[in-house]
Amino acid sequence: MSKNGVVNSRFDYIDHFRGFVIVLMLLDHSSYYLNSIWAQSDPLDPLFPTWGQFVIRYIPYICAPGFLMMSGAMVWWSFQKRVAKGVPVMKVKWHIIQRALFLILIQVTWINASWGGFTAFKPDHLGVVATIGISMILLTPIIQLKWQYRTVIALAIFIIHAFLIEISYNTEVVWQEVLMQTFIDAGNFNKYPVLPWFALAILGSVMATGWLDIWKTDKQKIFYGLAISLPVFAAAILLRLNTDFGSIFPFLKFSHFSFFMDQKYPPSLFMNLFSFAAVVFGVTVFIAIGRVAPWLLSIFSIPGKVSLFFYGMHIAIFGVFIKRLDIFYREGDVMESLIGFVVMMLVMWPLCWWFYGVKRRSNNVLIQMI
Repeated sequence: MSKNGVVNSRFDYIDHFRGFVIVLMLLDHSSYYLNSIWAQSDPLDPLFPTWGQFVIRYIPYICAPGFLMMSGAMVWWSFQKRVAKGVPVMKVKWHIIQRALFLILIQVTWINASWGGFTAFKPDHLGVVATIGISMILLTPIIQLKWQYRTVIALAIFIIHAFLIEISYNTEVVWQEVLMQTFIDAGNFNKYPVLPWFALAILGSVMATGWLDIWKTDKQKIFYGLAISLPVFAAAILLRLNTDFGSIFPFLKFSHFSFFMDQKYPPSLFMNLFSFAAVVFGVTVFIAIGRVAPWLLSIFSIPGKVSLFFYGMHIAIFGVFIKRLDIFYREGDVMESLIGFVVMMLVMWPLCWWFYGVKRRSNNVLIQMI
């Protein structure tokens, strides 16, 4: 980053934040494989007996919104950059769609199979990576719209989704399950329905208009980041406190962790607004840290540059060594989850460094997509 605050072509804070998100996801998945609480809890409706269990589960709640918003931001930037270089619009959109189709393919092949240590091929399931891919495809028709229009579309989707999740359907009827869980509800077929997460990807593209274009200095990015995130935090909290609309799970009181544990699968309107604000605030904090102590963020740089590789590899390692070989699978607690997280970081960071070098040197299309 230059001294006057104008960003370089790589936008370090985007890589750092994306790396931070993938590291948090590693923490979440370490708990998923090692924490005995998941032997008795439903991921779609979890209960947490202690603050420690709540913290290691709740902090990674920013992961999926972070991925979708960073994806939307990079789709917008890639589109703007390529069009500015004279590449035809349709060719740029086709490039985005190709990348999106690759993500969907990776989800239904490698990622789905890796969860169980490659004991079974499971192409009949969607997940967060496929949802990112589908959202990228849906972004292409609207990516040229002004940020104001994209914002309205995203907010409209949030509100409409809050009504659509009330639709009842029969999970025993395949077409109903596939249709509803692809776009609206969460369940065995897909925990990440496209509509609410697509709206977050749209808002990521909106924020990219400010982060990567309109706001030229770090001071501007910090000011507008706070000016956007703090009021949205307040609006989300008021929505949770004062209305029955937009929330799904009940809570005991504001000071109890149940207040913040509204439904994630699929996300309620409260969770959508709160997650958006959390991501914007998080990026703002990273920009501020980058101004005064950039070395604090350096550990996130390489994972952020190869986040798909990190995602696919860490699940595969957990799946093979913990699930398939049944090594301490769901026998621990919070401490064991944290130890597993540290061990996996020691494994994944050099792996990511190695693959980042491979990616920089290679012209292979598939390697560049990972």
